[in-house]
Amino acid sequence: MLLDGKVRVPLPVTAPTDTGIDFLTSYEEWLCAQRGFPLPGNQFEYPTCVVGQQVYDDVSRFPRSARDLGQIAGQDAIYSAYFRASMILNDFGLDALDDENPYKNSGTQSGFATFGFAHLLLMVGSVHKAERHAWFEKWFVHRYLQPEVFAGRVHNHVTGRANYPIDQSLLTSPVLDRIFEHNRTLNRRRGIGREPGTFLLPILFPHGSPIHPSFPSGHAQTAGTCVTLLKAWFNEDFPIPNPVQPNADGTALEPYNGVLTVGGELNKLAHNLSMGRDMSGVHWRADDIQGNRLGEEVALRILREARATYSEPFNGFTLIKFDGTPVIIV
Repeated sequence: MLLDGKVRVPLPVTAPTDTGIDFLTSYEEWLCAQRGFPLPGNQFEYPTCVVGQQVYDDVSRFPRSARDLGQIAGQDAIYSAYFRASMILNDFGLDALDDENPYKNSGTQSGFATFGFAHLLLMVGSVHKAERHAWFEKWFVHRYLQPEVFAGRVHNHVTGRANYPIDQSLLTSPVLDRIFEHNRTLNRRRGIGREPGTFLLPILFPHGSPIHPSFPSGHAQTAGTCVTLLKAWFNEDFPIPNPVQPNADGTALEPYNGVLTVGGELNKLAHNLSMGRDMSGVHWRADDIQGNRLGEEVALRILREARATYSEPFNGFTLIKFDGTPVIIV
């Protein structure tokens, strides 16, 4: 099965092009994002806010940078990446299936309604169960600040507009000077902001973060669920045939001279898509780590529920958790 891995990516903000942009780098734009970019004539009489536009590369590329990962993680359709992974892994044939699959070594039967490809897709689609848990944690438990909101507090604290209990290790860190200069360069390039330099967090997306609380990351929780289900379905030790990697500029693929396994690549997929949200500026690292773990636990419960419904002779699902713990669901 042929799947083109090239994607539309934003231009970088640094050399060699210096033409890309980040968002929410001026206080006015940041404030508009916090207010939901109100339209002209709104009842609250906020100033008119204009949503900026990302600058994209004319050439589609294989992902090769943190910025590319951020873009991919921001444009996926809930479990689209894992649906594609399912198709790729299924195309490797019977040898790539987990050894406990009751039809793997059958000379007369193959799985269909159970232990067939449709069964796998049904399980991956069960990710909606995981999202319920993430949104409950977001709204009814943690109500955690998004990174851009905390950055606004840092900016207002440093500029003397407000006083927040922010740890001195951040307030004295040289990273603030770097962010100030970065934002000043971008704001001048875009011609925005009354004060060119700010201590705000540069964001990859024009709209900034989603409006829901930060912890845990829904993307990470989806990743944890889907990848755990895929690890239960396929043989994690199966070597990826003819592995490739993007070249330096992402325009082509080149051979990878090493051994890649299904389990290793699935773990990489989960963490890349999860950390892509961090790299775009819309989540904390803790959001994706704990989101992966929550998603993994939901997947294990999905597998336990499913295990009790099979009539085939089946010894159970086996997989290795993100922390390295082997699991057998019998």
